[in-house]
Amino acid sequence: MTAMTDPQKESFRLSMLLNDTRYRSYTFQFIALVALIAAFAYLGSNLAANLRAAGLNISYEFLEEPSNYDINQTLIEYTSRSSHWRAAVVGVLNTLLVAFLACVTATIFGVIAGVLRLSNNWLVRKLMAAYVEAFRNVPVLIWIIIIFTIMTAVLPAPRDFRGDEAEASMVLGAFAFTNRGVYIPKPIFEPLGWVVLFVFVASIIGAVLYRRYATKLLYDTGKLLPMGWPTVAILFLPTIVAYFILGMPISLEYPELGGFNFRGGIQILGSLIALWFALAIYTGAFIAENVRAGILSVSRGQTEAAASLGLRPRRIMNLVVLPQALRVIVPPLISNYLNITKNSSLAIAVGYMDITGTLGGITLNQTGRAIESVLLLMLFYLLISLAISAVMNVYNNSIRLKER
Repeated sequence: MTAMTDPQKESFRLSMLLNDTRYRSYTFQFIALVALIAAFAYLGSNLAANLRAAGLNISYEFLEEPSNYDINQTLIEYTSRSSHWRAAVVGVLNTLLVAFLACVTATIFGVIAGVLRLSNNWLVRKLMAAYVEAFRNVPVLIWIIIIFTIMTAVLPAPRDFRGDEAEASMVLGAFAFTNRGVYIPKPIFEPLGWVVLFVFVASIIGAVLYRRYATKLLYDTGKLLPMGWPTVAILFLPTIVAYFILGMPISLEYPELGGFNFRGGIQILGSLIALWFALAIYTGAFIAENVRAGILSVSRGQTEAAASLGLRPRRIMNLVVLPQALRVIVPPLISNYLNITKNSSLAIAVGYMDITGTLGGITLNQTGRAIESVLLLMLFYLLISLAISAVMNVYNNSIRLKER
């Protein structure tokens, strides 16, 4: 009978960093990291030396100086006497606004077009194919200019709404479509109005939770709960009840023609609308192809099996096809969202003041601080891109198929 003992562990030696495969990869990674840091340090010192030779230095004190220029659309209070930093914040908010609107709209366009591209109707299928090929093969800048030109050339001027025999009239007495933009009613919140808004947000969360519960119940037990009317009821009934119980604390301010333009309400500039829809329809064409590829990646046998169980086509799409197709759709969808954010920098072509137009345009030209402004621009786009990627990766991990 023999006794088995564990072999004695070998002590670490410096030569193992190159000769031992367990440590060799770490050694090369460390060398690469040191080389990368050295390269950036050299470039930084070279930049600092050249700036000193030119009598310049990197400073961000110019951000506290008055901007001395106006911005046509702002989400926060801003005047020409505000600082360059304030102007940059306005530009950041304008960029986030158009990027958010375009991402939502492009997703809707893309999903609809992607599903309809697989329709059994020949005409619908060909129309969607024409949409995809027409919009994705023309640069987005061209579409921005086309839509902006159409808006300014076709829509009436504010003066056309004047007089008893006006050439144009407001839609429903509340919406005015002009060549200067679209005017819509503005909600006026009294103190209790924010409570109604909170109830509405809570209702949205409640509707989402109900749908998730109904779906889980269906998967676990096969019991089918209604989705449509309960979702609508949860979404609107609590808000309507709270609105009337609290004494209707939210009113609307309608736009009215006064002087040479409309006053009151909310003005959505034509430049914002042109940029928004151009980014949406352009990127929606790419998303449509991603959706189509995701649906086609699901085996047709699963669709036939679901149909044999008595599921209707809409439920087959929602419960069987799309959940599996999302694992193919979401990764390229992240890239499309990033492209929308970066392509929003084309806003300056139609005069929409995003971060590139404020910090990277007028502020840079006024102060001559090109390096500082470009560094801030790069930092902003990097942060917003990383944030989008992080959120979408979390969503992608939440919907991926779980192996049993």
